[in-house]
Amino acid sequence: MSKIVGIDLGTTHSLVAVVDSGIPLVIADADGQRLTPSVVHLPEAGAAPLVGRAANRLRALKPAETIYSVKRFIGRRGAEISQEEMLVTYPVAGSGAGPVTMQIHGRAWTPEEISAEVLKKLKTDAEAFLGGPVTRAVITVPAYFNDAQRTGTKRAGEMAGFTVERIINEPTAAALAYGLDRFKERSKVAVYDLGGGTFDLSILELRDGVFQVLATHGNTRLGGDDLDQRVVEFLLGKIREAGGPLTPALSPSEGERENDGAAVERTDALSTDSLSILARVREAAEQSKIKLSTETEVQIALPFLTPDFSFNCTLTREELERLTGDLVRRTREHCLRSMADAKLEPKDLD
Repeated sequence: MSKIVGIDLGTTHSLVAVVDSGIPLVIADADGQRLTPSVVHLPEAGAAPLVGRAANRLRALKPAETIYSVKRFIGRRGAEISQEEMLVTYPVAGSGAGPVTMQIHGRAWTPEEISAEVLKKLKTDAEAFLGGPVTRAVITVPAYFNDAQRTGTKRAGEMAGFTVERIINEPTAAALAYGLDRFKERSKVAVYDLGGGTFDLSILELRDGVFQVLATHGNTRLGGDDLDQRVVEFLLGKIREAGGPLTPALSPSEGERENDGAAVERTDALSTDSLSILARVREAAEQSKIKLSTETEVQIALPFLTPDFSFNCTLTREELERLTGDLVRRTREHCLRSMADAKLEPKDLD
């Protein structure tokens, strides 16, 4: 019987781990990297998809064929997806009770199929590390995922060749990783999870060695991707001020924000050059955000956005906090709602 691996299938990054001699170990790939970008590039028909870092490197070069943040679509119907969510650099369509699809090279890909490609890579990495087949997995999902989203995640695992032994809530997995030995019986803990695409605050209680979810509240459209988008819009404004190309940001107008109708489809006719510029700006925005976690300012250089225009600017941590502060503050209402649902006050948490 093969080992069971644990998989964190994330919006922006995924990873696979195994328990070895009682110690959990995150498995590295052939390049020694333990985090795999949840990005899939779909080349012309007949060629195998590229996954992870290889795909991520193509986001700027071939944005319309490179899929990212697909976790936001998994297990959801077209009618449930807003215009804002569909504004990405690759074609997305969906209507009514039908699934969301990505139409690339004449084929409609589902979010489950794209997620399965990420899971296949993790499976291959685990098999190379363990020296044998790996067919059983436990996969984590946000605590507020509904049955359709959990079923979609399980289906993706099965498409990748796994027997999915269990779907576990991400906050429960976080509490288990923190260590049962740190808690006394009936301990209550809060897990604050601001991920790449989603946010939730979950209240857990330890009962007889098992974590029970008392309450959870969150937002499926609030995460690192949204912080990146704020920086993208800021940079595009600076590029325009400097006389650069007038590329529209991939964010909706106020009217589009209000239009969460039953049928939506991404139909904006941005040119390939515009999509490439947006992809480069988005990559620079994400990297600058990451660097500003440890530095007070970063230099952003985007040479030759067009043959006769290059862009440089400085972004400070203070500016980043100003651009994204309201998004982080938005998590507070979900924290308070989760605490209220659990009938607890902050002093009640261990």
